[in-house]
Amino acid sequence: MKRLLVVSVGLAALMVGVVLAWHAVRQEREFQRLIAAGNAALAQDQTYGAIEAFSGALALKRDSMLAHLKRGDTYRRRGELTAALRDLREAAALDPSAPHPIELLGDVNAAMGRYERASEHYQAFTVLDDRSPRVLYKLALAYYRTGQVEKAIEPLGEAVALDERFTEAHYLLGMCLRERGQDEKALRALTRAVEISPAFAAAREGLIDLFDRAGRRQDALAQLEALAALEPSRAERLVSVGLAYARWGRTDAAILTLGRAAERYPDTPAVYTALGRVWLEAAELRNDRVALSKAIEALQPTAAAATASSETLTLYGRAMLLAGDARAAERTLLEAAGKPPVDPIVFRYLADAAERLGHVPVARDALLRYVALAGESDVDPATLTRLARLERRLPTS
Repeated sequence: MKRLLVVSVGLAALMVGVVLAWHAVRQEREFQRLIAAGNAALAQDQTYGAIEAFSGALALKRDSMLAHLKRGDTYRRRGELTAALRDLREAAALDPSAPHPIELLGDVNAAMGRYERASEHYQAFTVLDDRSPRVLYKLALAYYRTGQVEKAIEPLGEAVALDERFTEAHYLLGMCLRERGQDEKALRALTRAVEISPAFAAAREGLIDLFDRAGRRQDALAQLEALAALEPSRAERLVSVGLAYARWGRTDAAILTLGRAAERYPDTPAVYTALGRVWLEAAELRNDRVALSKAIEALQPTAAAATASSETLTLYGRAMLLAGDARAAERTLLEAAGKPPVDPIVFRYLADAAERLGHVPVARDALLRYVALAGESDVDPATLTRLARLERRLPTS
């Protein structure tokens, strides 16, 4: 009888064990199915369905690092950053040796603008894995965005050593070195970025700045022309080439380039503003009436538009002043002064026009604003003397 009881108990325990094992296997299969369903939904960019699947997986296994990681990353993709942080923190706590949750925590904090916190997570990642160029770049970028340029240089150097063709790392390294005044090293880094990715406009723009600072005008111009060729639909690229020619005293080349831009982009106001600027500066420099008429011809239609910028109106007002039409100049410059962003110089020209017309209060007020915006320490003594003279000419009550 006892033997029978023992056998019965043993069989019962075996059956319970079989049932529990079967249930565990079934639960594991369902868990894996839900993870796979979530992955498939993500592949179709169906993030809501993916969250439902991963949430179902977590209902089966609350302590699954993988399910928390998957759902947290999906919340990140959807821009639900607070929910993403919750899941990713749980994933990191469940497996502190796993680098991926830590990297994603850095990504979410960076997306929230919390770059110092992001850099802490990326730094923690490098303790677990210091051979990831991607995370080293992210660490450097977080440092850069918090103004810690010096700290960004070392991880960027490590990133490009691990992946010599990492374009963005070469670019950011060049920008950091430029900010530190190490222009030659910056040139090498930015040049390498352009060699790897010739269409990388930001790197070419960085090179233009460095070449300009170094007085290497031909090299700067080559980069400007390359940008214009790479982005033919952007009128501002050709405008930049033309203005660079003008800045370096090559007026004929500037006019030729901007004339070509006007033919290619006839409906772009910035082209005519640039062309008018070059003609006007030539007229002012040489007292050239033909150049002045060309400037007015280029600027007048754009200045007459309701959408005219303060820059265009300022240039047209200057042209009217040079042409001797002080009344039109004052009217135009007053309009320019009311359209932000305003260059302080507009108030100086407005003072010129108003004074010619005998509008002393307007001239005085304009000159006062010019001095206030430009900064008294940066204003020449003659302007301050002129302001004092206008003050004395004001009518007394």
